[in-house]
Amino acid sequence: MSGWFTLFTNCRYVLDGDLVEDHLVISDESGLILKREGYIGGEAIDLEDNIVAPGFLELHTNGVNGFHFTQYEDEKSYSKKVDDVARHYATQGVTGFWATVPTVTADEFQKILPSLKPRDIPISASLLGAHTEGPYLHPDKKGAHNASLFQACTADPSTVYGSNNLIDSVKFVTLAPELSDSSNLIKSLSSSGIKVSLGHSTASYTDGLSGLQAGATCLTHTLNAMPALGSRAPGLAGLISLPRTHNPPPPYYTLIADGEHLHPSSVSLLHRSNPKRSILVTDSIELASLPDGTYPGHPQIPFEQTKRGTRATIAGTDTLIGGCIPLQQSVRNLMEWSGCELAEAVGTVTENVAGLMRIDGMGGRGVLREGRRADLCVLSESGDVLQTWVAGTKVWDKEDEIREREADGETRG
Repeated sequence: MSGWFTLFTNCRYVLDGDLVEDHLVISDESGLILKREGYIGGEAIDLEDNIVAPGFLELHTNGVNGFHFTQYEDEKSYSKKVDDVARHYATQGVTGFWATVPTVTADEFQKILPSLKPRDIPISASLLGAHTEGPYLHPDKKGAHNASLFQACTADPSTVYGSNNLIDSVKFVTLAPELSDSSNLIKSLSSSGIKVSLGHSTASYTDGLSGLQAGATCLTHTLNAMPALGSRAPGLAGLISLPRTHNPPPPYYTLIADGEHLHPSSVSLLHRSNPKRSILVTDSIELASLPDGTYPGHPQIPFEQTKRGTRATIAGTDTLIGGCIPLQQSVRNLMEWSGCELAEAVGTVTENVAGLMRIDGMGGRGVLREGRRADLCVLSESGDVLQTWVAGTKVWDKEDEIREREADGETRG
């Protein structure tokens, strides 16, 4: 790019759940969003009335494109595969992700987690740390996890994850709040700056409230691997209806909007209950973006797995093992199923995630305000990702990719 800043014109941008009719200015040098007035020169880009959104943030992904985050051989090859995932995510409008490591042995956690320290990756989404989904889960809601590896909450997380990894890599932990001594574990993790989410749980509403009081701030894949929302027993899902003034406040809550894990009407109901706390996740696995078929397992699931369209299961069973759609499709699904506008849907993968993880301040991500990183994507009116920008630099363009494919086809022809 020429000049020391870039000016986006003829566009609208997403802020606080609305579309703002204005231009946006980003710095080529610092990679930050600048104030909107007082600049002469630079490069002006006409976005042809398309929409600028913060770069999408993927909070719960187990893998994609044939790689699962439990598949560790050695540090060099593992880091390369994480880089490949990050480059793929940039083509989907994702500019930051937390790699999910589901329940494995303590030795495996401690092998994998050093490679998941937050880092920027050239021309790619940034790795923002690890989400450890286990081993403090309830065996009656194990889902596709290996319950024989679950541990009691009295097991010191430093012996499970490794003390250095708790400082450097682990940013988000899912656990079951009804387990004995869970409140002490939640307090210990949250006091260290690690966000705690409640899931894979048989917890009652009261158990969940105790978890929030101890410091938990989120629910993991709401209504999946937890009790149903009942008329007299609302369970964990009932916590999302807490008033904003409640102490503790209502939790953020993640939803898998693929039409497999939740009925579209359930997605709509849950999202509409508290749109500012609603977060879309893919819970993607390595089968995401692969052709339909049967594939081998991995350290989390040592069984063959079958992918059919948007549905992935342990072969020969109906046990769901994760998601198979990209985050941008989740956004479009939410718009269709709930009737919400694009800006509100985008908030569930940007501003809401950044708010939960407390990364939306100066120099942070997830919101298009002055002083934040210029991580953004350009969207069509219907929510298709057209461009991705990381720290003020364009790293992917849909039109460029189409031209390259056409040119490659002509060459092969």
